Amino acid sequence: MDRMPVKTHKIRCYPNAEIRTVIAELTDYNRFCWNQGLTTWNDMHEASLIMNDKKIRPSERSVRNELVQNKADWQYQRSARVLQTAIHRLHQAWQNFFNPNMPDTHRPKFHSKRDPKQSFTTDRATVNGKFLTLDRPHGTKHHFTAIKLAETLRFSGVIKAVTITKLGDKFYASIAVSVEDTPRPAFYESWDIAGIDLNVGHINWNDGEVNTFTPRMAVLHQRVKVYQKRLARKRRENPKHFRSKNYQRTQAKLNRTYQKINALQDDLIHKFSQQITKTFAVFCLEDLNVRGMKMSKDKVKNLQRSLFRRLRTAIEYKAAWQHQHVVIADRFFPSTQRCSNCGFIKTADSYGGKMTLRGDSIYHDHDIYRCYECGMVMNRDENAVQNLIAYAAGLPSERATVH
Repeated sequence: MDRMPVKTHKIRCYPNAEIRTVIAELTDYNRFCWNQGLTTWNDMHEASLIMNDKKIRPSERSVRNELVQNKADWQYQRSARVLQTAIHRLHQAWQNFFNPNMPDTHRPKFHSKRDPKQSFTTDRATVNGKFLTLDRPHGTKHHFTAIKLAETLRFSGVIKAVTITKLGDKFYASIAVSVEDTPRPAFYESWDIAGIDLNVGHINWNDGEVNTFTPRMAVLHQRVKVYQKRLARKRRENPKHFRSKNYQRTQAKLNRTYQKINALQDDLIHKFSQQITKTFAVFCLEDLNVRGMKMSKDKVKNLQRSLFRRLRTAIEYKAAWQHQHVVIADRFFPSTQRCSNCGFIKTADSYGGKMTLRGDSIYHDHDIYRCYECGMVMNRDENAVQNLIAYAAGLPSERATVH
């Protein structure tokens, strides 16, 4: 039996003063359960190594039972579901850490109350229209009222979990809903291919170019630079007692600016990914070595703003919803060096040399690809898009990763 897809809708919410107190207590309790669970997990693992007994190795059930058996009296005033979900997420974090297909996943760390993002998860919350109601434990003294949402829930189905997150002075509810599997789109059988060439500052695809670093983002990044300079100056002038009210106000402005940048980036990613998944059936992207590219100090800041991984993730899960295919081109596929007309590939030994950030060794033009075999002259990024389309359509399948 196929598993039903789970879709998440993130909605801003507006809790009243008492519910804000409840949220603060539950985020603190979630952090407490995570840290206690991680400590218990590490202790059980060390004990299994010392005693050379695999039967006492930690698991989600054993750690959860240990924490439930040693509950303090004040914990009964908090939702039991927060403890359950915290240990479940800890178990997933360990699984991801040992998964060879996720080499960049870090070892689970202890959470801090100074983290800018504070959250908790429960699987017993209910949604009625524009109102969200949290599960109320028997021992609590708080009066639980419905939390107003900015919009109604986009998906219909069974609510699997609700995560309440506080970012700065704003609250968000991420509602995961198990929905029915959608049928294949009508255009699926046409197998139209979208080639997506990711670049610093813009994305090129079949229908043109999308700017990923808009003028509004440039203004906000300039504001970030100003706030960072002010904070650095305050720390330099008074390194021991720099956490003044003025320092905290400047830091709050910096955090709000980062939130605006992140919101603009998310809006751009989701609009673009939604547009192409409604138009095409197959998508081809490059497997970029972003970590290696970041080794250059001149490029690292622009690469961090280019949204390569976030865009790829959005396209992959939205394509999976509609039974579409995502083809990841081989990391060494010469999409920039290859002529999309005749197939000639520029190399270091060929006439004109390879295409670099400064163009070839003859014309030094970054934006233009000139083929010295057939004479074709074309925009560099448009040529790469055509090569990616050809890769997904006709190159050997063993060199591609299809999702």
